[in-house]
Amino acid sequence: MELERLQKEIIVLRQYKKIHDAQNKLFETFINMARSSTEEEVLNVTMKDALEIATRFSGAEKGSLFLLDKNGVVTDRSLTQDQTGGESPNSLIGKIIDKGLAGWVKDTLSIGLVTDATTDDRWLTMPGQSYTVRSALAVPVIRNDTLFGIITLLHSLPSQFNQTTVNIVQQTANHLALAIENAKLYEKLEQSNRSLEKAKQAVEKYSRALNDELERGKKIQKDFLPLFPPKVKNCEISFYFHAALQLSGDFYDVFELPNHHMGFVVADVSGKGVGASLFMALTRSLLRIFSRSIAPGENPGDLNDAAIAGDVPGNALKAVSLTNEYLAREHGKDGIFVTVLFCVIDQLTGKLYYVNGGHEPAFLIGKTGIKKVLHATGPALCPVRGAEYKIETEQLDPGDLLFGFTDGVTEARSKTREFYTREKIEALIQNGIDDSAEALLEAIKSDLFAFIGEADQSDDITMLAVRWSNYEC
Repeated sequence: MELERLQKEIIVLRQYKKIHDAQNKLFETFINMARSSTEEEVLNVTMKDALEIATRFSGAEKGSLFLLDKNGVVTDRSLTQDQTGGESPNSLIGKIIDKGLAGWVKDTLSIGLVTDATTDDRWLTMPGQSYTVRSALAVPVIRNDTLFGIITLLHSLPSQFNQTTVNIVQQTANHLALAIENAKLYEKLEQSNRSLEKAKQAVEKYSRALNDELERGKKIQKDFLPLFPPKVKNCEISFYFHAALQLSGDFYDVFELPNHHMGFVVADVSGKGVGASLFMALTRSLLRIFSRSIAPGENPGDLNDAAIAGDVPGNALKAVSLTNEYLAREHGKDGIFVTVLFCVIDQLTGKLYYVNGGHEPAFLIGKTGIKKVLHATGPALCPVRGAEYKIETEQLDPGDLLFGFTDGVTEARSKTREFYTREKIEALIQNGIDDSAEALLEAIKSDLFAFIGEADQSDDITMLAVRWSNYEC
């Protein structure tokens, strides 16, 4: 007797081991599939394996597995296992999901075990049903209170399913629920990745289009500025421009005025980018138009007596005042301002006239060093209407050099965040200049970018140099 008992226990243990191994294999399949496949592929494989395990190890004659959507409606993902060759259990269960045993499981989220269908009112026999059901087991495929589906097992004899069967099917259902949840999560992740990829492609497309527009804007802006230094009697001219972004608020200009006079402008609009570049174009156009449109003999207005009525420099430099009035009236509320150094040089006499509207003080350099610093003679343009701008005059000696620049030079930063400063410029020119305007800019540019090194350029850099001589160059 003892030997028979041991033999039965061994058979049971072996059976449990087979079940355990089958479920572990199924679980591994679920996880691997979920990580590498779509939700559809996971369900096709795992549903079939889960139903096969539940039917085989429970001894059921018929089995079904159907999934529910978020509204509790049976989806088209349904499977059957039929060991009798008879009627599909889907016709018995799937069509009556809101009634009978399946409906009870759906409502209660509990396991439904029917040992005798003839005495259990949870079982509903369909009209015309050829297959007689006596034992039934319905196990919800559930995780975190979410019902994914129901596994149903049937047998034609009573009391064919017990607690052992329940445990087997419940574990299988738990593994299946986890696999379905993972599959849905991975599918959502894939959808998110696809959405992100589409968004990324859209952003890249927009960025390319924007970059193309900025490049066109950059080209147009460059066309505003003189490309090459003009040949001017008694004046050697050199300039350098390097934007921090594609579009700049800095600008320089060189243009001819009547009676052998030349106009030189270095200016800096607050901010950078598109807005600053548009304001730069407006300011440059206004200065050019106003400096050439004032009739000789017209009162220079708020400019001082240094500009005699009818004098070309005085009339030209009145453009600063007129430009300020327009900008302040139309754009003063925008919080933008522009600093301007506007110089006029008489090519024949070397007489220098200038207005400095809040700009970085320029240097007048002779053979022995800095002769004069051209400080501000009025405020920056745009914030205030009615601002006064004073004209100052200086006499250039042969070989003297005018050097104007924007604060992108003095406020350039090194990798250690130190400023370049005016002192560094002064140190380069303290011994005087006995060379060309181009050589001066090249020396400052080389020293400046050596100082900046690998640091990012923080602002636009603009420099202009004019060397006057008493001979044609």
